[in-house]
Amino acid sequence: MSGDTALVGCDFSSAPSKRKSIVLAFGRLVQDRVVLDRLERLPTLQQFGDWLAAPGPWIGGFDFPFGLPRELVEELGWPTDWLACIRHYCAMPRDEIRARFAAFCDARPAGQKFAHRAFDRLAGSSPSMKWVNPPVAWMLHAALPLVLEAGVDIPGLHAGDPSRVALEAYPGLLARELIGRRSYKNDDRAKHTPERLIARKDIVTALEAGTSRLGLRLKLSHAQRDALAEDASGDALDAVLCLVQAGWAAREGPPRWGLPEALDPLEGWIVSA
Repeated sequence: MSGDTALVGCDFSSAPSKRKSIVLAFGRLVQDRVVLDRLERLPTLQQFGDWLAAPGPWIGGFDFPFGLPRELVEELGWPTDWLACIRHYCAMPRDEIRARFAAFCDARPAGQKFAHRAFDRLAGSSPSMKWVNPPVAWMLHAALPLVLEAGVDIPGLHAGDPSRVALEAYPGLLARELIGRRSYKNDDRAKHTPERLIARKDIVTALEAGTSRLGLRLKLSHAQRDALAEDASGDALDAVLCLVQAGWAAREGPPRWGLPEALDPLEGWIVSA
């Protein structure tokens, strides 16, 4: 990867606002270090789409699903080609999607309601068909049309501009490796506890020390370290966790960016899972 290629980590919201923005963490890879340059907050989907469409070069890790479970797609009779499936899904109103998904779940036994992608249990990620807590189905529905319109490259799924590489990331995968199942964030102010603050500080300390299996150290200023710890929503920290995953992919390099050869071209894969 060339030294002038930016790294980006994205904590996404399907309904962004000034209170709950999309957060982008920008940085760069310097040998085995990911240097955080800045955080940027985008309060609208339009701003996110405009940024995606602007010239690169960058490699980004994005915290939203890039695909639906094959089992679900086949059961519903939707196209099994990735691009056709995503266009079909994103053209549907959310009320109709919710009804289809609920009917799918209702027909299945307890404990197996949702269909999963091949790597979900490996990564600890929520099923991409889940429409509540967290509503990742709506994140896919909101984000993928913007990603496609911007013409970026989505390795393993859809060819685009090779100077703008978009990978599915998941901050929870890296966070759990660093602090286990401890909770480190909550949007509810009443749940901004000292324990969660300590957990965020522990994540930051572990990232700086490079203790994860990714073998990368995060380089922060004192002000950046404080900002990541103090954001009780965890949005800024999640963007930085995605940034580190993008750094790992950049170090692995093209054309696979660390993605496995066995990747399902309908479901995709979470980078570093």
